[in-house]
Amino acid sequence: MKKFIDLHTHSNASDGSMSPAEVVIAAKDAGLSAIALTDHDTFEGIEEALAQSKKSGIELMPGVEISVAYKTEMHILGYFKESTYKNFNSVLENLKKNRNKRNPKIINKLNEIGFSLTMEDVKNETRGSIIGRPHIAKTILKKGYVKSMDEAFKKYLSEGRPAYFKRDELGVKEGIEEICKAGGMPVLAHPIFLYLNNEELDVLLKNMKAYGLKGIEAYYSENSETDTGNLLRLAVKNNLIVTGGSDFHGTYKPNINIGTGRGNLKIPYEILNAFDR
Repeated sequence: MKKFIDLHTHSNASDGSMSPAEVVIAAKDAGLSAIALTDHDTFEGIEEALAQSKKSGIELMPGVEISVAYKTEMHILGYFKESTYKNFNSVLENLKKNRNKRNPKIINKLNEIGFSLTMEDVKNETRGSIIGRPHIAKTILKKGYVKSMDEAFKKYLSEGRPAYFKRDELGVKEGIEEICKAGGMPVLAHPIFLYLNNEELDVLLKNMKAYGLKGIEAYYSENSETDTGNLLRLAVKNNLIVTGGSDFHGTYKPNINIGTGRGNLKIPYEILNAFDR
C-alpha cells in the first residue's frame, strides 16, 4: 500500500488552529505515515508533537518556517533531526524579537483607521508565544471589523495594504546559512508565491544553491499540475531534493486539508529517502 506524507503543517504554537498533538492526530486520521511540523519562527510545539507521534505511530520531523528578506515575501523551511533542532533556537529568539517590534505598529495603524484594538486583545487570541498577523486578523474578525481572515489580509494586513509593516528579517543567504549551520536542511517554500517565470526561478535557485539551499517545495496545495511539473524539472536541473506539503493551518485555512490540500495533493513517502534522518 502506497504511503503519503505532509511536510508543511502549522499548529497553534504559531498560526494554526490545532494544538501540535491535534495536528499529529489529524495526520494519522488522514492516513499519513509522516509529517513535519513547521510553525513560523518557533519550535514550541515540537516536543508535544513528538510525544503524540510516538503514541500515534506516525513519523514526525521537527521543522520551522522563516521569512527572509527578498523583493517579495519569501519563506524558507528548515528541516531538522530530533537531536539537532534546538541548535536553531538562538536564531528563532532574534526573529521573535523582530516580530514583536512590528506588532504594535500594525495595531496602532488599525486604530488610526478607526478600529478599537489593543495588544491584550490580540494576546487573548494567541496560545503560543509567537504573535503575528494571523492573530491580529483573528482579533479583528472576532470584533466584527471583517467577515473572514482572508478579508483581513486582503484589506489591511498584506503587503501594500494600509496596516502592513515589513519586519526585520534575515537575508536569503543568511537564513539558508543559519539553518545549515544548525544542522538543518533548508528548502524554498511555495515558490509559486514568488511570481517568477521559469527562467527567473532557475537563476534564483542557482544562487540559493550556492548559499546552501538543499531543496524546493515542488508539491503544494496551490500548485497547478503545470506548476508542479515545472518545479520538479527545476529541482532535477539544479540537483535539489523535492519536498511537498499542504501548508495546513486547521480552521484558519478551512479549504486546506492535511495531506491532500485542496484535494489535489499526494506527496509520496519516498521523498523522505533524500533526507538524512
